[in-house]
Amino acid sequence: MFESPTDQLKKAVEHQFGGEAIFVQSVPVHESFKWQTIWNGSVHVFDLKDCPGGITRAYAWSSGLPDGSRRCVAVPHLPPVTTPREAVRAALAGEAR
Repeated sequence: MFESPTDQLKKAVEHQFGGEAIFVQSVPVHESFKWQTIWNGSVHVFDLKDCPGGITRAYAWSSGLPDGSRRCVAVPHLPPVTTPREAVRAALAGEAR
């Protein structure tokens, strides 16, 4: 059975944060630096129900790896991360370290 990208991201969010992830929307995000695209894609927004850590929302997306596989990224909605764009920026900053 084919699993949609939303289903894969839902499972990733539930695995990382616990509770039940409920899909809310998909938001296009384009991030650039010095007129160069550094990230462009859709961020899925999930509300979390019964999350043990008390997180009520998370942002998730997948990106391709050099070997052709995909990696799921999930970021909790915790200040200062309160939008899909800020989630992408936080993940990019974490990768740069």
